[in-house]
Order: sequence, then structure tokens, then C-alpha cells
Amino acid sequence: MRDAFLIGSETIAPGTRQTVELPVSVMSDHTPVTMSAHVVHGKRPGPVMFVSAAIHGDEVIGVEIVRRLLRAAPVQRLSGTLIAVPIVNAFGFLNQSRYLPDRRDLNRVFPGHPFGSLAARLADLFMTEVVLRSDVGIDLHSAAVGRENLPQLRLTPKNPRLTELGKAFAAPVTLMSKTRDGSLRLEAEKAGVDVLLYEAGEGLRFDEFAARAGVAGILRVMASLGMITSRGVPKPRAHGVLCDGSGWVRAPSGGLLRTLKASGDWVEPGSVLGVVSDPFGEREAEVLAEKPGIVVGRTNLPVVNEGDALFHIAEPKQLKAAEAAAGDFDAHPEVAPLYDEDEII
Repeated sequence: MRDAFLIGSETIAPGTRQTVELPVSVMSDHTPVTMSAHVVHGKRPGPVMFVSAAIHGDEVIGVEIVRRLLRAAPVQRLSGTLIAVPIVNAFGFLNQSRYLPDRRDLNRVFPGHPFGSLAARLADLFMTEVVLRSDVGIDLHSAAVGRENLPQLRLTPKNPRLTELGKAFAAPVTLMSKTRDGSLRLEAEKAGVDVLLYEAGEGLRFDEFAARAGVAGILRVMASLGMITSRGVPKPRAHGVLCDGSGWVRAPSGGLLRTLKASGDWVEPGSVLGVVSDPFGEREAEVLAEKPGIVVGRTNLPVVNEGDALFHIAEPKQLKAAEAAAGDFDAHPEVAPLYDEDEII
């Protein structure tokens, strides 16, 4: 029998699951604020993995992914331990805001400090109670409000373990991306905890394709780590595309944007991505792709200013294979059910 799992002031026995409230702060009206973590502690030994969402409070698709993950049948037969934190930034989530009340971006203040600002204290709590108890993590994000992302993984370059886990996740696009100062991914990896970053969908919106791709990918990673069996875990429906760079195409002028390319579309140099017109229709400027690649993100806002980021183009390592695979992404194919409803506990 495994030892109990300790987190906060709680002890979770093997073969049980429990939601733990980790104290964060007290609001100005004396309302206590906690960070809720749901721990599934299997009877059999295995890795400890965390799955986190809503580090940016308006990125709600990750919350839905965590909810579905915790209901998935394979998780009920877990080896190892899963720590699921669906809402890291409760302040931003309640206010439908990316930021904390002090206007700080939580994903720029890691590892935090126990006696620092509100953001620093929350970052320190998450690092101490969740990250440092884990062997690996998956952090869930979306695009900002008014933008959308094709389901994609962001991985630190030259990390063989992350590369293997990324292959297991099998997102439509895997993008090698350097870490940023103060980010969870950077500080976790400094502490020896590798983190996969999943980007999909739009802020304050649910996207069924993004949600199902996220749950399926997490389950595949858990299966590759031996935390669950492959029974009930969806197999990838298409080959993912590995990209080693990306860039934004910006608005050549201000006006009204008519979008001609969707997320997942393949583009060639000179491809017309959209057209920006003035309100009178007297002047039009085409938005052109500069390099071949896959549209992995775009704005959904029709009103744009000159210089606004409009289309995010990822540059694949193998052009022909990527062009063939891109046709499977733009249609948002149906994904097989992730579990039988009768098997959900």
C-alpha cells in the first residue's frame, strides 16, 4: 500500500480522491479566498502529475478540460497521483479578467514570494503546494478575448523528455517555444518539473474541438507515463505537425477586417489572409502571408488598427507533410467520446 499524499493541511489516503482548499488571501470585505485542488491518489505507485488552468482568469476552456478529465473513466483506475487545479487565478476568473486585482499577470511573477504582492503570494503557493510535489505538469491556456488558437502545444526546445511527452499528447500542432521570465513553465523546469503548455480556443468562450483535443491529449500523456491504461484513451486521428518557429502578420492599415483564412488553414507566401477596408469602402488593403505555414491563431475582431496582430503563422519543419496534415485541422473533425457515460463515477 502506498503512503498517503500530503498537500496543504490535508492527507489523502491511497485509492481516494479529495478536493483540498489551499488558503490564498482574504478580500477587502473579509471574504476568504482559496485555491481549490482536486487530488486523485491511486492505490498503485506512479508519477505525480499536475494539470492547471485559468492562470489567466479569462481563459475558461482549461476549466472545462479539467472538469471532463476528472470525470473520464480511465482516471478512476489511476496509478500515481493527479493534482488538478481548474482555477489557479480565482480573482481573475470571478471578474472575467486575465489579471489579478493588482493588475499583475500571474504568469510573469513565478516563482513568487510568500511575503510579496498578491500575485507573488499566489504564485508561491502554487509552486510550493502543487508544482514542487509533482514530476510533470500540463498547463492549459487559450488565446486572449477576441482571438482564437488552434489546439497546439508549446514545448521548451532541446528537452528530450518534453519532446516525447509532446508526441504522446499528439496535438494538431506542436510549437517549440522559448520560456519567458517569470512564467510557470520556466520556473517549474528550473525546479526539475517539465511542463507542457496547451493553447486552444478563445478567452471567455468554450470550443468543443479544443476541449476534446485537450482531454484526449492529457489522457494520452497519462497513458504514456503508465498512470492509466490505454483502454478508453482516444487515438490521434491525424498526424501532428512540428513547428520550430512562428510569427504574426499585422494589419497594414486600420479599418474593418474581412477574414479569409481560418485557424488550421495552410498558407503560402502571398496568400491573401484577409482584407482591411475603410468604413466607406473606398480603400482596401490585402493582408498577405509572408512565409508558408499553418494558421495557428487569429483575431476574431473585425475592427482593427494599423499594426494589430491578425494572423499567427507557425512554420513547420517539413513543409509537404505539414501541408497535407493541415487539411485535417480546419474542419474541426468530430472526436470520438472520451469515455462511456455509464462508466463515470
